[in-house]
Amino acid sequence: MIKHTSSMPSLHMNYQPKSLVFDSLILQHETSIPQQFIWPDNEKPDLVKVKELAVRVVDLGDFLSGRSCSAKETAKIVGEACKKHGFFLVINHGVSASLIEDAHRYMDLFFDLPLEEKQRAQRKVGESFGYASSFTGRFTSKLPWKETLSFQFSPENNSSSMVKDYFENTLGQEFTRLGKVYQEYCNAMSTLSLSIMELLGLSLGVNQAHFKELFEDNDSIMRLNYYPRCQKPNLTLGTGPHCDPTSLTILHQDSVGGLEVFIDNEWRSIAPNQNAFIVNIGDTFMALSNGRYKSCLHRAVVNNTLHRKSIAFFLCPKKDKVVRPPDELVDENNPRIYPDFTWSALLEFTQKHYRADMNTLQTFTNWIQHKNI
Repeated sequence: MIKHTSSMPSLHMNYQPKSLVFDSLILQHETSIPQQFIWPDNEKPDLVKVKELAVRVVDLGDFLSGRSCSAKETAKIVGEACKKHGFFLVINHGVSASLIEDAHRYMDLFFDLPLEEKQRAQRKVGESFGYASSFTGRFTSKLPWKETLSFQFSPENNSSSMVKDYFENTLGQEFTRLGKVYQEYCNAMSTLSLSIMELLGLSLGVNQAHFKELFEDNDSIMRLNYYPRCQKPNLTLGTGPHCDPTSLTILHQDSVGGLEVFIDNEWRSIAPNQNAFIVNIGDTFMALSNGRYKSCLHRAVVNNTLHRKSIAFFLCPKKDKVVRPPDELVDENNPRIYPDFTWSALLEFTQKHYRADMNTLQTFTNWIQHKNI
């Protein structure tokens, strides 16, 4: 059971002593797991009773082909999902199956490396990009059973090779091919996300181009998630309960599964679908919609037989853009819920002051208002 709280959590990070190292190649062969990875009883996963969530499937084929007659109906489906829990699937999305396969396949080339090789891309404290072996450098408890590699993406002309350059400069010329694959994948995700933004605009009754134009020069985050098999999956989590602080998440998970969503006071799983992307609303878009669309609590569980991979593209506005709902969504009956803010301020808040959870946006709002007093 997840208990919501309205009290203001501590904004101070706890830093983990450097002696704890998450090396999955070693830890997965131990009989037990370190205490820091064991979650409280009320947050431990129930690996037996979780039911599957019936997620709306949005066929983008006609919309992407320019058949405007389907736009309103497609937008209606998107809107219904976003009002309920913020999750939906998209099919006929225009991203080639071979590119998705390559993106998953090349993950192994990185995560199968020895720890010291992966640490060449080590994520620094307070930053959102780089390699992270769990959160051992940031927190002292409730550590996630996972490794991640995160990198920045922007579609601006002077950034056309930034992902490829990141891999080459950080890991060496032998990773050029990986960089090219993820550069192409990010380009595809950016294009897809802008189309979804058009549908979100239509569904909210604002100009179809409003949100697309807001995000055309996006400054986004790409994350490769690797969840090693765990001998005690009933004691830990791959990713703890949280709402994404970003605007829109486009996720592709492999066939193993493990994503769960908290809805109607219980956890529900979202089954893998190799032909679909999972899309969910983040806190920043919840603010842009003036609270009409929901950023839903979700987590990832692990298992004791197979490792799991997922690829997440987090759409974010350019860092200096002001996050403010369009005028059409604010009136006497629907007053402003959240103050103006920039994505850079929220990103800094989650990296330096607060561990993202179900209350991130509200806590951030309180923090901003307190600073402005």
